[in-house]
Formats: sequence, structure tokens, C-alpha cells
Amino acid sequence: MSELTLLRIEPIGVPPYSARGITEDFSLDGDAQLARTVNNVLIDLSVGEPEKYKLSITCTDQGMPALDGVIRGMELTVDCATEFVFMTAGGSPSRDVAETTDDPATRTEGAFTFYRPRLTMLVADYRLGFDEWGAACNWSLDLIEK
Repeated sequence: MSELTLLRIEPIGVPPYSARGITEDFSLDGDAQLARTVNNVLIDLSVGEPEKYKLSITCTDQGMPALDGVIRGMELTVDCATEFVFMTAGGSPSRDVAETTDDPATRTEGAFTFYRPRLTMLVADYRLGFDEWGAACNWSLDLIEK
């Protein structure tokens, strides 16, 4: 059977018909360390460490995801369906590149390289819902990059 989604979640996997039409929403984890000087100039007070991501994956499909036994703080490796982009000349991926079976995880278009990131993340929360009459399983998984 061919894969129905680019998303990979290890070690739990992605069951068939549970992740078609997924949405991945990324945001930065942590508080911004921005402040204004006495001259009203905005400056960054952070120590220069790389930002980490929060990721929320949501979907409504026919089947439930494999979340039985998943708990807060559990480590998951996520090969995202979302593509990150950088300028090819002088650029490089900020994260590991997803390992994939059939679909390439990188491609170049003009001056830009697109890649699907592989992120090591911890589970923050998840939600499951079921619409019996609509025969739809809806779910979301909230993750924070390790």
C-alpha cells in the first residue's frame, strides 16, 4: 500500500486513514527576550542559543492516530510534512532532514532549497474526538522540540 501522508512519527507510527489532510502549525517555544533601550531602540537580550519549535498537528480523518500509551514528556521523532526553506547559495538546513521512503525530503527550486525537517520532540498534550454520525475522527497532537 502506498503511503497516505508525508508525516512520520516514531516510534508510534501513523496508521492508514488517520492523517490525510493534516495541518502542521509551528511556533517558537519560549519567551522573546526583546526590550527597548532608553533611546527606544528595540534590542534582543537572548543569549544567542537557537530557537526551538512548538508543533501542533491536527487532523480529521476516518481513523484514529496511534496515541494509545502516549504520555506527556514522551520523546517522539517527527519527520514533518511541512517544508522549511533556505537560500541555496550559502545556506544549509537548520534542522536534520527527514528520512523518507518514497518521496524525496529535499528539492531545489530556483535560488531556494526546500526540505522536510526531522525534529526530536516531547509530547505536551493531545486531544481525540469522534463524530459517530459523521464517521470522523478528529485529533491534535501538541509537541515541543527537545
